[in-house]
Amino acid sequence: MKKWILGIVVVVAIALGITWFSMDKDMRNLAANLPTNTDVLFWSIPQRDAGFRAMDRLPVLAKSNIIDAGDTVYPMPKGEPLKIDTDVDAYMKTQRTAGLVIVQDGKIRLEKYGLDFDGNGKWTSFSVAKSLTSTMVGAAVKDGYIKSLQDKVTDYIPEMKGSAYDDVTIEQLLTMTSGIKWNEDYEDKKSDVALFATHKPEPGIDVTVSYMRKLPREAPAGTKWVYKTGETNLIGVLVSKATKKQLSAYLSEKVWAPFGMEQDASWLLGSTGHEISGCCIQASTRDFARFGLFMLGGAKVGGQAILPDDWIANATTKRADIGVPGRGYGYQWWTYDDGSFAAQGIFGQGIFIDPKRKLVIASNSNWPRATDEPSQLGRAAFYKAVQAAVDAEGAWK
Repeated sequence: MKKWILGIVVVVAIALGITWFSMDKDMRNLAANLPTNTDVLFWSIPQRDAGFRAMDRLPVLAKSNIIDAGDTVYPMPKGEPLKIDTDVDAYMKTQRTAGLVIVQDGKIRLEKYGLDFDGNGKWTSFSVAKSLTSTMVGAAVKDGYIKSLQDKVTDYIPEMKGSAYDDVTIEQLLTMTSGIKWNEDYEDKKSDVALFATHKPEPGIDVTVSYMRKLPREAPAGTKWVYKTGETNLIGVLVSKATKKQLSAYLSEKVWAPFGMEQDASWLLGSTGHEISGCCIQASTRDFARFGLFMLGGAKVGGQAILPDDWIANATTKRADIGVPGRGYGYQWWTYDDGSFAAQGIFGQGIFIDPKRKLVIASNSNWPRATDEPSQLGRAAFYKAVQAAVDAEGAWK
């Protein structure tokens, strides 16, 4: 009997050993730091280090859809190293940066990686995805699926009728000025942003629609800006309903494949099958930089714009006052009064775009906290240092 039990133990140990050594380094790291719950906001730093690069590979967290890349890759040749007046390695260590790609005038001026990450890996976007989602609204307008940004949300999501969203337009969703009450505190387990991730929807109702249609109004529509991830998820549902396409498939069709992204990306799904459009695109840092170049070039594919003529100007300039001097909010883009704009996600994800300097800075990180203030200030200072380095060359003028 003891020999039989010992034999079983040996077989199991061998099987586990074979499985372990057949894994790549990211999956081994994830197995060694496996999260004990599905709430990303409350993972430890080692769990996030492991999980952020492999969230689409752990179905227990969420299923995902592939965002297919095409057969050709948009070129980003290497240029001369940019002489930045700061210690980039020290900056990346302080930021806990996994990937940093700086492209200026179409050339890679700096590319560095940390946290045992590299250019072949994919890192989750968090709210960087919001800016990609809003771009799909523009594509849907151009394609005629959405008639006007002044249309009501309920025109496209009839399940929202009878809720506080009856008076809310698509444009107010895009600018987060719906006037609906929402709590986006990432460290409060009772906040909306935490609770709606585990919400159990009514039968036959999308999980986002189910949660959002129960929220109360706190201000007249169009009068108050409040950052709401749930509303970007609602935008994703709206685009899917309008186009009758999965959001991931539409992004692949309009941008990812024809523009020339290097790798397939993936988009995590909510419990009822729609993409979590306020979050969770898994892509390489270089491909996030390519999306910045796509915007910088006027959102054109093969010389043809996929967005309405005035879309980028409207989307990337201040449409709502966020109470920060020199800053604002557009159509799911953070705006700067100097004409630059950015997609930003918690824990240090970002795509910074400066049209005047033909500059894109893509970065993926794992800050100590979701909205860590020292890290935010450090990143803002780094952006300015990069802009100063480009100005010192004078080549962009």
